[in-house]
Amino acid sequence: MKRLHVHISVADIESNIGFYSAVFGCEPTVRKPDYAKWMLDDPRVNFAVSSRSGKTGLDHLGIQAEDDAELAELKQRLDRADTPIAEQKGTGCCYAVSDKYWVLDPQGIPWESFHSLGGISVFGEAPKAEAGSQSACCTPEVSAMPSKCCG
Repeated sequence: MKRLHVHISVADIESNIGFYSAVFGCEPTVRKPDYAKWMLDDPRVNFAVSSRSGKTGLDHLGIQAEDDAELAELKQRLDRADTPIAEQKGTGCCYAVSDKYWVLDPQGIPWESFHSLGGISVFGEAPKAEAGSQSACCTPEVSAMPSKCCG
């Protein structure tokens, strides 16, 4: 079963961990000095916050697949959306190694479809977002994407 993914860039990681832990009724399943993630079953969502970006607010949305077959199904859906797709295989980002497909919605919001293959001890393989970048995550360059980051 797929899971909605929401990633929010925040200015104060600790106050946001406290707030979202209260809202969700549980502590994060992953907690780092600059990142936290809750893998919730009710509602079924992968909700993450990080303090790696100079811009706060919505970073990106996504759908997390549980296996390669679900990721392939998501890729077929993206193909039907007739928009440029950036593919990443075995990429390290957000303390995990994943296979991913990135697109932009009509508003320019990055959407990530991904299947996580395992954890890693660093945020990502690429350096932290450059000054002026709008994304905290390792979003690759997609045609018409408003910012370059980590990719």
